[in-house]
Amino acid sequence: MKIALFGATGRVGNELVKLLLQENHEVRILVRQPNKVQLHSQKLRILSGNARNKEDVERVISGCDVVISALNTDGDDTLSIATPLIIQTMETYKIHRILTIGTAGILQSRTQPEVFRFQSDESRRRTTRAAEEHLKAYLSLQASKLAWTIICPTYLPDGNLTKNYRYCADYLPENGREISVQDTAHFTLTQLKNHEFLHKRVGICY
Repeated sequence: MKIALFGATGRVGNELVKLLLQENHEVRILVRQPNKVQLHSQKLRILSGNARNKEDVERVISGCDVVISALNTDGDDTLSIATPLIIQTMETYKIHRILTIGTAGILQSRTQPEVFRFQSDESRRRTTRAAEEHLKAYLSLQASKLAWTIICPTYLPDGNLTKNYRYCADYLPENGREISVQDTAHFTLTQLKNHEFLHKRVGICY
């Protein structure tokens, strides 16, 4: 499978590249600083560019089968700018499947189901800026005709690959506290051919 991956130099993105290459997928990534990529493989194509630029987005996506976005907020609005560009390009090239990494903040609150977790007393974040960026990306995907799934981890420490975690559509599993970067990437990989959570956010934790 040919996969276009955005956010490859982030923690989850970097782990995803490793797992995808281990499974012999062809991976095409867009990075602002190619020298930051420490992975080397004949199956990995590294393109220099910026996800805020439509032409760069097109160069990565054209010819691919699936798109994965592990873009984070990085203190700016790249996520909410890039997501509509990715959607437009996928629609142009008739590519339908997209997996993205979100945040548990955009899941529904268990205590106040009418609002998102970041808007409720479940959230322990002092600022909502990152969640608001992820919400904009979610709303863009929701309005599209793509076959999308948003993986929404809670607190994300580095850890081990256990392949043993809980997940739930649209909500964080009860008493969920954390999930490792490695297991978040692993769950994302399992969704490449799995359509169980089409048009869903998926909360994931231990």
